[in-house]
Amino acid sequence: MSQWAIGIDFGGTAIKAAVVDKERGIQTERKLLTDTASGPGGIVVQLSGIVADLYREASGSLDPGHFAGVGVGAPGAVNVVKGVLSYPPNLPGWTVFPLRDELQKCLHEKEQLSLSVVLDNDANVAAFGEAVYGAGREFQDFLMVTLGTGVGGGIVLNRKLYHGAYGTAGEVGFMILDFDGPTIHAGIRGTLESFIGKKGILAIARQMIEESSTASAVTDLCGGDYARLSPRHLEQAALKGDEVSLAIWHRVGSLLGIGLANVAVLMDIRKFVIGGGISAAGDLIFVPALEQLRRSMLPPMHEGLELVPARLGNKAGMYGAAALCFG
Repeated sequence: MSQWAIGIDFGGTAIKAAVVDKERGIQTERKLLTDTASGPGGIVVQLSGIVADLYREASGSLDPGHFAGVGVGAPGAVNVVKGVLSYPPNLPGWTVFPLRDELQKCLHEKEQLSLSVVLDNDANVAAFGEAVYGAGREFQDFLMVTLGTGVGGGIVLNRKLYHGAYGTAGEVGFMILDFDGPTIHAGIRGTLESFIGKKGILAIARQMIEESSTASAVTDLCGGDYARLSPRHLEQAALKGDEVSLAIWHRVGSLLGIGLANVAVLMDIRKFVIGGGISAAGDLIFVPALEQLRRSMLPPMHEGLELVPARLGNKAGMYGAAALCFG
């Protein structure tokens, strides 16, 4: 019988958890809203409760002797060795918190369960999920980039997560594309996330629509109210051949390509896995991104370049968190 673990992906909106069999994948999963108002202590109780429920349910059909542990992917900076989460975004009241130890303690005291817990950054565990179960299975080294509300990243080198000296490697969203540019994110000017995070994409779209001499179908899709504009509107219009929307996605893809080129020339990584909700635009982003990636690198560096879509969707974090326990 193969090993099994519980993988948790949690953030400011929801806690997603699953029982993952090493060989057969997800067996059972749960989702609940994150009680951000309860602070770190309250969320630890939530995490403990969902782990206990899943563990007890799964123990009826899976051998507890083959249980490998609980893996948790959390937003913010993570000290993997100490199991400490620092200043997670969208979680009010959190500063520096020993999440691993507090969760283990809560499981023991409230649920009478002595289970080991492994903690890592949410983007890292998503990358590891794709490495073990998804689009990165054939790659020895790759960078995963998640495009959504923000821009996250995780680096896999020699089939292992690369954390860097202080655990913050892979934060590609904070890469500077234009130090004197008009966009600011988290107080830093010109970052990749400020350009192609969701807000940045919509800012590009509004500017290009306003400056265009050609009418755009996007205006009708959002009812003429640009406050309602979404990346989905831009995708729908582009797929219908709307020239302005196609130009917007070309701009977004090109900016992504520049960011990927910076990583490629620095680390000699040639494989890129792209996920997150924005990546659903597919070739509207992927084609200009790969074109710009090639233009931004010397020809000898083009060998082996691949840019592929993630396969696991919003389950990548749960898969990756569980995979951390399998060793």
